[in-house]
Amino acid sequence: MYELTIKEEYLCKEIVDCAYKVHSQLGPGLLEKIYEACFCHELMKKDIPFIRQASLPILYDGLYFDEGLRMDTLVDETVICEFKAVETVNKIWEAQIISHLKLTQLHVGFVINFNVALIKDGIRRYCVE
Repeated sequence: MYELTIKEEYLCKEIVDCAYKVHSQLGPGLLEKIYEACFCHELMKKDIPFIRQASLPILYDGLYFDEGLRMDTLVDETVICEFKAVETVNKIWEAQIISHLKLTQLHVGFVINFNVALIKDGIRRYCVE
């Protein structure tokens, strides 16, 4: 099992805090892009760098392909955050975040579903070696 670095641990804690703040202010039922914008605003207030809709080129057979694949938010070039606002969690999202982690060679990512009564039930952290 992968052991998070001090930086990764710090960012994970701050990400959960930002998600909590956004959810406690807005609650469930809004569009994903609204939660993303407000989440990034919370990161900005903490002076944590991020990129919204970060491009994710694919390296295949020694070539890079930029086919429009995007990550919702890349936090401090270290943690990937994917946002959802849905009733039913789809297992494909787990595969998606793990694929994104492997493609970027990063180790930790989140899928955060804001369409839940309690945000703790909507936050899933994934780690890869």
